[in-house]
Amino acid sequence: MGRLERFIEAALSFPTVLFSFLLVVVTGYWILSLLLGAVLDGDAAGDGAEGAEPGGLAGLLAGLGLRGVPVSVSVSLLVAIAWFTSLAGSVLVTGTPALAGTPAPAAVPVAALACAWLGTRLLTAPLRRAVPKERVPSRADFVGRTCVIRTGRVGRDFGQAEVTAPDGSSALVQVRQTGDDVFGAGSTALIFAYDPDGEFFWVMPYDAELDPDRPI
Repeated sequence: MGRLERFIEAALSFPTVLFSFLLVVVTGYWILSLLLGAVLDGDAAGDGAEGAEPGGLAGLLAGLGLRGVPVSVSVSLLVAIAWFTSLAGSVLVTGTPALAGTPAPAAVPVAALACAWLGTRLLTAPLRRAVPKERVPSRADFVGRTCVIRTGRVGRDFGQAEVTAPDGSSALVQVRQTGDDVFGAGSTALIFAYDPDGEFFWVMPYDAELDPDRPI
């Protein structure tokens, strides 16, 4: 039997055949990704929003210590390393008569999974540092933006305004002023600071003529 025939036989024998099937799926996934020009799963880093735990496959990988890189990358590495380890282990066991009738054949898939997990952790460690973290929006993003007053007045203890976020969404926020300026409903004000203790924004009169970004 030639080397190619022995290789195919080992790849299609248990337990390597399990990982061979998964390797075909992963290879097909990356071929489609290259053809479409984008990663199909859309999971940038296998993480949920800040303060929330990811679910599904991303949650499982996070529980294994494989968070911080795209799910597709982690799964591909797991499958590839498990397949190679299982193939090498199966060839070693079948080629060693002394191991026949021992628990060694049953230990091959367990060893393959353990090596896949350890190898993936080692390989994704530098990738995790290279993947940019998704920035979580905060109220401080409103500082420096204009808002529209929605109450009849704005004082040191009262006032509400509507502000538009960079993504186009709007929010009704609490606003206060430090002086005695008159703010009527529908007037425009400039947010210049945020008070995290009181959870409100400090505003001041906004003069469109002083806006350096205004159209000429």
